[in-house]
Amino acid sequence: MKYARAIAFAALAGITIIGSGCAVGRGQSTAGEYVDDAAITTSVKAKFIEDKTVAASSIKVETLNGTVQLSGFAKSSAEKAQAENIARNVKNVKAVRNDIVVRP
Repeated sequence: MKYARAIAFAALAGITIIGSGCAVGRGQSTAGEYVDDAAITTSVKAKFIEDKTVAASSIKVETLNGTVQLSGFAKSSAEKAQAENIARNVKNVKAVRNDIVVRP
Protein backbone atom coordinates (compact mmCIF):
# COMPACT_ATOMS: atom_id res chain seq x y z
CA MET A 1 0.00 0.00 0.00
CA LYS A 2 2.82 2.42 0.88
CA TYR A 3 4.55 1.54 -2.39
CA ALA A 4 1.42 2.39 -4.40
CA ARG A 5 1.08 5.75 -2.60
CA ALA A 6 4.73 6.56 -3.26
CA ILE A 7 4.31 5.84 -6.97
CA ALA A 8 1.13 7.90 -7.13
CA PHE A 9 2.81 10.81 -5.35
CA ALA A 10 5.87 10.66 -7.63
CA ALA A 11 3.65 10.59 -10.73
CA LEU A 12 1.61 13.54 -9.50
CA ALA A 13 4.73 15.53 -8.64
CA GLY A 14 6.23 14.80 -12.07
CA ILE A 15 3.07 15.82 -13.89
CA THR A 16 2.85 19.02 -11.85
CA ILE A 17 6.44 20.01 -12.61
CA ILE A 18 6.27 19.18 -16.31
CA GLY A 19 2.76 20.50 -16.83
CA SER A 20 3.20 23.82 -15.08
CA GLY A 21 6.65 24.67 -16.38
CA CYS A 22 7.49 25.91 -12.91
CA ALA A 23 10.97 26.88 -11.84
CA VAL A 24 13.27 24.14 -10.68
CA GLY A 25 16.38 24.25 -8.56
CA ARG A 26 19.89 25.29 -9.61
CA GLY A 27 18.79 28.66 -10.96
CA GLN A 28 17.11 27.37 -14.09
CA SER A 29 13.86 28.84 -15.27
CA THR A 30 11.84 25.83 -16.43
CA ALA A 31 11.56 22.09 -16.04
CA GLY A 32 12.16 21.81 -19.80
CA GLU A 33 15.59 23.40 -19.47
CA TYR A 34 16.43 20.98 -16.66
CA VAL A 35 15.45 18.05 -18.87
CA ASP A 36 17.56 19.45 -21.74
CA ASP A 37 20.58 19.79 -19.44
CA ALA A 38 20.14 16.23 -18.21
CA ALA A 39 19.96 15.00 -21.81
CA ILE A 40 23.15 16.89 -22.69
CA THR A 41 24.98 15.43 -19.68
CA THR A 42 23.82 11.92 -20.60
CA SER A 43 24.90 12.37 -24.23
CA VAL A 44 28.36 13.63 -23.27
CA LYS A 45 28.87 10.72 -20.85
CA ALA A 46 27.71 8.21 -23.47
CA LYS A 47 30.14 9.61 -26.02
CA PHE A 48 32.95 9.42 -23.45
CA ILE A 49 32.17 5.73 -22.97
CA GLU A 50 32.21 5.13 -26.74
CA ASP A 51 35.56 6.88 -27.14
CA LYS A 52 38.42 4.63 -26.07
CA THR A 53 40.83 7.56 -25.52
CA VAL A 54 38.74 9.16 -22.75
CA ALA A 55 38.47 7.58 -19.28
CA ALA A 56 34.75 8.18 -18.70
CA SER A 57 34.96 7.11 -15.07
CA SER A 58 37.59 9.76 -14.28
CA ILE A 59 35.77 12.77 -15.75
CA LYS A 60 32.70 14.35 -14.19
CA VAL A 61 30.16 16.07 -16.45
CA GLU A 62 27.67 18.70 -15.28
CA THR A 63 25.42 20.87 -17.43
CA LEU A 64 23.65 24.12 -16.58
CA ASN A 65 21.71 26.11 -19.16
CA GLY A 66 23.55 24.38 -22.00
CA THR A 67 27.02 25.01 -20.57
CA VAL A 68 28.92 21.80 -19.90
CA GLN A 69 31.48 21.73 -17.11
CA LEU A 70 34.10 19.00 -17.20
CA SER A 71 36.12 18.17 -14.10
CA GLY A 72 38.24 15.32 -12.84
CA PHE A 73 41.52 13.89 -14.02
CA ALA A 74 43.06 12.96 -17.36
CA LYS A 75 46.19 10.96 -18.10
CA SER A 76 47.36 13.39 -20.79
CA SER A 77 46.71 16.73 -22.46
CA ALA A 78 45.41 14.82 -25.47
CA GLU A 79 42.76 13.09 -23.34
CA LYS A 80 41.73 16.45 -21.81
CA ALA A 81 41.44 18.01 -25.28
CA GLN A 82 39.50 15.02 -26.64
CA ALA A 83 37.01 15.21 -23.76
CA GLU A 84 36.41 18.89 -24.48
CA ASN A 85 36.09 18.22 -28.22
CA ILE A 86 33.52 15.49 -27.60
CA ALA A 87 31.48 17.75 -25.31
CA ARG A 88 31.55 20.67 -27.78
CA ASN A 89 30.14 18.45 -30.53
CA VAL A 90 27.09 17.27 -28.56
CA LYS A 91 23.77 18.71 -29.74
CA ASN A 92 22.51 21.78 -27.81
CA VAL A 93 25.83 22.46 -26.05
CA LYS A 94 26.32 26.23 -25.90
CA ALA A 95 29.72 26.30 -24.17
CA VAL A 96 32.24 24.01 -22.47
CA ARG A 97 34.20 24.80 -19.34
CA ASN A 98 37.13 22.40 -19.15
CA ASP A 99 38.40 22.11 -15.57
CA ILE A 100 40.01 18.70 -16.10
CA VAL A 101 43.41 18.37 -14.44
CA VAL A 102 46.16 16.41 -16.19
CA ARG A 103 47.92 14.10 -13.75
CA PRO A 104 51.69 14.08 -14.13
